Parts: sequence; structure tokens; C-alpha cells
Amino acid sequence: MAAQGSAGDAALRRAAEQWLLWDKNPKTSAIVKQLLAEGNAGELQKYFGSRMEFGTAGLRAAMGAGISHMNDLTIIQTTQGFCRYLEKNFSDLKKRGVVIGFDARAHLSSGGSSKRFARLAANTFISQGVPVYLFSDIIPTPFVPYTVTHLKLCAGIMVTASHNPKQDNGYKVYWENGAQIISPHDRGISQAIEENQEPWPQAWDDKLIDSSLLLHDPYAMVNKEYFKDIQKQCFHRNINKETNLKFVHTSVHGVGHKFVQLAFKAFDLSPPFAVPEQKDPDPEFPTVKYPNPEEGKGVLTLSFALAEKDGAKIILANDPDADRLAVAEKQESGEWKVFSGNELGALLGWWIFTCWKNNNRDTRAIKDVYMLSSTVSSKILRAIALKEGFHFEETLTGFKWMGNRAKQLMDQGKAVLFAFEEAIGYMCCPAVLDKDGVSAAVITAEMASFLATRNLSLSQQLKAVYDEYGFHITKASYFICHDPKVIQQLFDNLRNFDGKNTYPKSCGRFKVSGIRDLTTGYDSSQPDQKAILPTSKSSQMITFTFANGGVATMRTSGTEPKIKYYSELCAPPGNSDVEQLKKELDELVNALEKHFFQPEKNNLQRKTE
Repeated sequence: MAAQGSAGDAALRRAAEQWLLWDKNPKTSAIVKQLLAEGNAGELQKYFGSRMEFGTAGLRAAMGAGISHMNDLTIIQTTQGFCRYLEKNFSDLKKRGVVIGFDARAHLSSGGSSKRFARLAANTFISQGVPVYLFSDIIPTPFVPYTVTHLKLCAGIMVTASHNPKQDNGYKVYWENGAQIISPHDRGISQAIEENQEPWPQAWDDKLIDSSLLLHDPYAMVNKEYFKDIQKQCFHRNINKETNLKFVHTSVHGVGHKFVQLAFKAFDLSPPFAVPEQKDPDPEFPTVKYPNPEEGKGVLTLSFALAEKDGAKIILANDPDADRLAVAEKQESGEWKVFSGNELGALLGWWIFTCWKNNNRDTRAIKDVYMLSSTVSSKILRAIALKEGFHFEETLTGFKWMGNRAKQLMDQGKAVLFAFEEAIGYMCCPAVLDKDGVSAAVITAEMASFLATRNLSLSQQLKAVYDEYGFHITKASYFICHDPKVIQQLFDNLRNFDGKNTYPKSCGRFKVSGIRDLTTGYDSSQPDQKAILPTSKSSQMITFTFANGGVATMRTSGTEPKIKYYSELCAPPGNSDVEQLKKELDELVNALEKHFFQPEKNNLQRKTE
């Protein structure tokens, strides 16, 4: 290296040399050998500067060589740590075992793929005498938490990067309760990974698992039982059989096609038209810029074309691991309306409650009924709950919180009918304690078919929900920022706005009436000024309540270089001047961007369509 480089360069070199002693993947070791030969400190820093952080979402990173990427060796190390952590926590781990699933992602230049990673993980557990239920083929993410609860296993792993760019992969972990892990498990697993870096003797020999008595394939069983379980949410089989409504479905080159077809069959609905160019898994995602239906109309271009051709009114789109759902509907004007996550949350919440009410004549049962949504999602469920008499709770952002809370409530004998978050995630069925785009797709189709018998569209029903429970207008977006220092500074400024430890009293012409800071634990609305929801110093999140009934939350993303904001204006029922409300919310958002984000000063990049 140039003039032998600094101590930092030497440490990077040592890390890379250590890597080569352990890595048996010819593609990733060749990459590292070349970096060492070139003495490329900048590139070595990229691959060996820091290990991927294991958090409550597990791991997510690009596939490639080194400790900062997803590859055979980091998967082996991660699973060794996870295995040791489970051994500490479960005396019956060798009796109960774990489940492992995978999607269709693959990365030619590093030889990494979801299937390969899943097999290496299975091998790690089996080498320690732990039974593994390894799916023999690609599955939707919700099948893993389903299997954990259905077979009463100790844990589950899903190898997927969901809707991330094609070079990424991820390692998502579920605990024995069927929900994603939360603290302190993330820290415990992280520490165990540090302590188990050296591959165990049989770590690389994944052929051993094929003849092992500890290997089980849950594929056929789960494909039968899951669809049996979601049928409990089917309330209008006769309407489903007769409906003339046509649906288009896209799996965006992911895993969803086969499973949504099966779900429609389970509900006695005619199968949806599948977008032919996108129905088969393809790790290159050739027809979309981002494989994320949350990004709006660009991902749905081929779906619109197919729907026009086949006369379909409704489009259902899953992300590549089929745990999220986007929905679009053709309007009278001929335009397509893509529902936001909050709008679909309002519709599904109304529908699932209506179905429950029609099937529960005992009025006392309502006191044990719950719905949940995350704190950055619309409060429409709160409005429905207030009027109808069931319970609503908000949790921190992410299904790990909703899944764990739902399980606690169910263990107390409560019925959790529905949970959602604005990022198009819906839990419509208590058999899966996580977001599930397969059950959400078929339940949406049944709702639309039922509404059609009343000559109502989804859009008309959404308006009816808002007329009855009050309009909830939302607007969310984000700025991209690759510099953690700038992000830190931006939030520090908000906490010291008019001098030390003072938050803003206004935002442009909008008066601030309340502040909750879940990074520091401050909440101006509580008598002791302490927030009720759990706080985390490792992520930024501040919620502002405004005197006009508006609420806006600014937060950092755990998996992307984004500062996100979510805003909502709620009006009581009877206030039907929607255009005025929209205008007011637009003004509030503009003020928020101008005064709190200051994109020019902070050099932030706006979200582009």
C-alpha cells in the first residue's frame, strides 16, 4: 500500500487476510485477493471497514465480498451466532427446531443467492443437532412466521431483501411467538455473532443436509394449512363464485404469483389475470426501476396495460417477497387511482370490522376486540374504534412492534382483527403475526366483489368511510441524505430551535401544540412529559401536533439513507370540504419542508417519481 499506509490500512489488510483463511466461495475470495494485490485501501474500506449491523430487522445489505456484505461467509457467521443464542434461550431447541425460507434473489458476480444462503444456514443448525424445516422452494415471507406458530418452533429465518434493489439481500428473524424479534434479542444475537466468527468444521459442506434425518420440508403442509387458515376470513363465498369483477395481479418478478392464485381458489374467486412479463421470479427485475409497488405508478405500467386489454377494474400488486400489497382501481373518468397505504388501511379496517360485526351477534364481545396501527400511519382506525366501541392501539413503526403486541393481546384472550402500516403492510389474519400480501390481496378482492353487488367501487366506499368517521387526509414523502452528520445536525437543530433544549413553537403560519420525541423520550402531552411508547436513541423520530388538527412525524429509516415524513389532517365527521382540507395539508407540508428540513441548506435530495 502507498507508503505502507496508516495503521487503519494495516488493520483492513489483516481483516481481508483473515477473511481469505475462512472464505471458501471462489467468487468472493477472488474479489478480495484482487483488492489485496492492488492495495486498494478505499475499496478494502468498503468491504472490511465495518460489519453489517444485526438489528431488529435482522440483516440487509448488498450481496458481495467482505464483512459489510451478504455472502456465504457472513451468512455462516450470522447463523452460528444465532444458533448459539437460541441454545442459550431454549433448552428444547434440539426437539423443536427452526424454519428457514427464501425468495428468488441471486447475484451472479459474488455467487450469492437466497437459496444458497438458506441452505448454508440450515447446514449450520443441523451440524449442531437442531432440526430444520427448510422450504424446498421459494415462498412468500409470511409463510415463515406462519410456520413458526403452526409447528411451535423456536425461531424462523427468511432470506429476502423484500422490495430493495436487486443487488441486495436480507436475513429476517422471527422469535418463537411468530413475530419479528425486538430488543434485547437483536443485541444478544449481534454479540453472539461477534463471538462465533470462525466457521465450524462442517460449515461449508451443505450437501450433508440432504441425507440428514434432521432436515424436513414444510412446503406441502404449509401450502395446505395456510390456505385453510385464511379461509376463516372468507365471508361471502357465494358472491365470490358469481362476481363479474375482473382482477389483474402482478408479483413484480417475485414469489407471489402462485400463492395469490391459490388464495383466490381458496376463496372461490376466479383467478386474477397475471401480468405475463412479471409473473415468474427474476432476480434481475428487468421491467421495473425499483421492485417496490410503494413507489407508485411506474411499477404498475404493465398492470394498467393488461387491465385495459382484459377489462379488469382492479389491480393487485405484491412486492417481490409478497408481504406487501398495493391496489389500484379504474375510476369512472378512465383514470387509475392507486390507493395509498393509509387509504387501503381504512378500507380493510372498515371491511374486517364489518364482517366481524355481522358474524358476532353478542354485543358484549366488542370489548375484547382490537385493531393496531403504527404511529406514523393514519389514525382512521382510532376514529372507527371510537364510534364502534372496540379498542385501538398505536405502536412504534414497523410490524415487529405490531406483531409482538398482537401476540400479547391474543395471549390475554383478546381478538386482534387487523393491523396495518402506511408502507402498504397489512395483517388481516391472526394466523400470521406479520404483514401478509397474499391474504390481504384475496381479502381485498372479496371486499371489492361484495361492494360491486351494491354498485359501489372501492373509491366510493372509501369516501363513505370518511363521511361516517371523519376525513383523514395524509401525505408522506422523504428526502435522501447520504451523510449521517447532516441528518444528526438537522434533528439537533429541531431540539435546540430557539436556544438550548427548545423545540419549534411554530412552523411557518402553523402553531405547534404538542411534541413527542421518541429519540429522547420527551412528550409534551404527558403529565410527567415522558413518552409512553418505547424510545430508541439509535434512530431519529419527532412528532409535531399542530393547533389546526394536523400531525407530522419526521424520522430516519432503518434500512435506507432517507429522512421520511408523514403528515395527516383529521376532520370530525360532517366536515366534507375535502378540497379545503387537502389545501391546508399541502400548505402544512410545504412549511414543514421549508422550515424544518431546509433541503437547500442541508443539500437534501427530494424523492423523485
